[in-house]
Amino acid sequence: QLQLVESGGGLVQAGGSLRVSCAANGGTFSSYAMGWFRQAPGQEREFVAYISWGYSTYYADSVKGRFTISRDNAKSTVFLQMNSLKPEDTAVYYCAARLRAGAPPPQRNYDYWGQGTQVTVSS
Repeated sequence: QLQLVESGGGLVQAGGSLRVSCAANGGTFSSYAMGWFRQAPGQEREFVAYISWGYSTYYADSVKGRFTISRDNAKSTVFLQMNSLKPEDTAVYYCAARLRAGAPPPQRNYDYWGQGTQVTVSS
């Protein structure tokens, strides 16, 4: 069973940058596609970015050109580099894993989820 632990959240001013990480243990990380999601207060959890086990990447339109997802299989970690942050990026950020997925699956089809890390962007 894969366990996911996010870290790196915090408070940053608008226009700033932040990198959040998700460390995995308990499984063969390289076999999993990884996704980042976020949930703001009072809103539904939404897709942010995705990297397949073959390193293909996908982004939500709202973050395209500002966020970059990457993975380091040797460290069993996936990263989300967030630049040009906006107040509307404020949310709890979650990582999730899906075994051997190519294209991004629906949220309900992810196998494992982390506990989330808070990102707050001040104006």
